[in-house]
Amino acid sequence: MSDCCDIVIAGAAIIDIPVVPADASVFTRISTPAGRIILTSGGDAMNEALVLSRLGRRVRLVTRIGCDDAGAYLKRTCASAGIDTQHFREMEGLDTGINVVLVDNNGERRFFTNPHGSLRALEACDITPEALDGAKIFCFASIFVFPLIGPDELEQLFRSVRGRGLITCADMTLPKHGETLADLAPALRYLDYFFANLAEAQQITGMTSPSAVADALLDTGVRHVIIKLGAKGCLIADEAGQQHIPACPTNCIDTTGAGDNFAAGFLSALLDGHSFAGCARYANACASVSVETVGAATGVTDAEQVLHRLRSVYPDC
Repeated sequence: MSDCCDIVIAGAAIIDIPVVPADASVFTRISTPAGRIILTSGGDAMNEALVLSRLGRRVRLVTRIGCDDAGAYLKRTCASAGIDTQHFREMEGLDTGINVVLVDNNGERRFFTNPHGSLRALEACDITPEALDGAKIFCFASIFVFPLIGPDELEQLFRSVRGRGLITCADMTLPKHGETLADLAPALRYLDYFFANLAEAQQITGMTSPSAVADALLDTGVRHVIIKLGAKGCLIADEAGQQHIPACPTNCIDTTGAGDNFAAGFLSALLDGHSFAGCARYANACASVSVETVGAATGVTDAEQVLHRLRSVYPDC
């Protein structure tokens, strides 16, 4: 299937069970009625792959799952979306990750996770040369999720992917073991595009302002830096300078997966050859749609929906 893939996404594919609304008071009662409790797919890579497929992209997902009902559900979900699952590794004795997501009245979320399940099981050896065949873009989702893919493994991976001529991208989560920018810099220099939210970028760089954070990341050799600012949009930076891209107005219900939807939108626009700023605007539009429903990858239904949002906010697009 090397001729039917635009983008390869590598990372976690799990089950999410969002509970809406939920706050600390649930622990004071034996039983609490919720507005909604649903079963959906989740995980950074799974979210990105699903949204990209709905935007009309040919996607290959590289991940690990267990040989269990949850893993079978994820494979069926991918199959129905047309996502290439040839490079799923199904592991005996591994529980497919299941997260319980508590979403408060402001749309903010907190997770119960199984650290011993598939969520953190991916290894660099899972991302084989065959998994990259035919693709134009590779995205790693996300740095610091997987204990066995540390800075050294990331450097080797990103160098190898870029050496094959793919546009190389990565997102990140918060560092788990005090990793610093100095630890990550040798890997980041091989990235064409690097995504981080402000809190993540602040922690890894030690800087405070979005502008200073972006400059510190560019100094590692990353070609394009995208700092996600939530309701304030995003800051993009490259050697030509920095630009703030305002967010799209939205009715926020659940922010779960907003960053993954943002990344998917950006990658989709990148595949179409949009400018750096144009990709960021499309990413903002995609994220704004995503937070209006419960679930990490349930909001975006097709490219026309996102295009309508984009043009309603940025008329010149």
